[in-house]
Amino acid sequence: MSSPASPSSAASVPDDVLDVRSIGFTPIKGTRHQSQPAASFDEHGPVGDRRYCLVDTETRQVLRTVQHPSLVAVAAALHGAQLEVTLPDGRSVCAVPEPSGEVLTCDYWSRPVEAELTQGPHDALLSAWLGKPVRLAHVPRGDVVFGEPITIVTTASIRDLGERVGHPDLLAEAARFRATLLVETDVPYQEETWNGREMTFGESRIRVGGPIPRCAVMDLHPVTGARGSRLLKSLAAYRPRNEAGEPHFGVYGQVVGRTRSSKVTATGFAPIANRPA
Repeated sequence: MSSPASPSSAASVPDDVLDVRSIGFTPIKGTRHQSQPAASFDEHGPVGDRRYCLVDTETRQVLRTVQHPSLVAVAAALHGAQLEVTLPDGRSVCAVPEPSGEVLTCDYWSRPVEAELTQGPHDALLSAWLGKPVRLAHVPRGDVVFGEPITIVTTASIRDLGERVGHPDLLAEAARFRATLLVETDVPYQEETWNGREMTFGESRIRVGGPIPRCAVMDLHPVTGARGSRLLKSLAAYRPRNEAGEPHFGVYGQVVGRTRSSKVTATGFAPIANRPA
């Protein structure tokens, strides 16, 4: 695996090519955001991203990280059709989530989601961890994505925020921002000048969109889920905000084509480590 790209190396990258440092996502909505050694992309984003979610069947709500921060401590990974779930205490299961045949219409940020409940050992493990009964559900791709299928955060912007809050190692905790793509740049917030541009990474081509409004999830430790950071408040003090008062950090993107294959491997990328607390 290659070493992380240095700021000076980004200058040699063509203007329409994103210098991607790592790719990240999770197969279960709200669980730990992890660097991926390889990923395939289509119009819905990375294949496998948020394939599943957790549902409170009594209230018919899709669980959200901001309300259930302990989800961040749960590591999930796909191995073919099998879904592995690991808790911080070492307990884990790995099995194929089998369809139960039951579909519930659930609420996700005030929009309906058709969630197909599964059956298997995941429910018991995750219910025990969360302290409430939950069900693992399969959802149509993109249905439990708040904004666009791809989010982009840049190294220069994270470094700038880290310097402002006295956290020089913030880049090592880039998973706080749960970005699909971490992109190497020299200039903080340069990504906001890309709005509307089509750019390439790996074999995929994306159209860069508008800024991402941020919530308190970024204040959760990216491995333990513990609250404690004041990043959101710090961002709100100097960044543009939307009508709801949410500060902007990073930008959205949509896959609009591919140059050859949609497969992107870790060759040339250096994923940020998911460091324990």
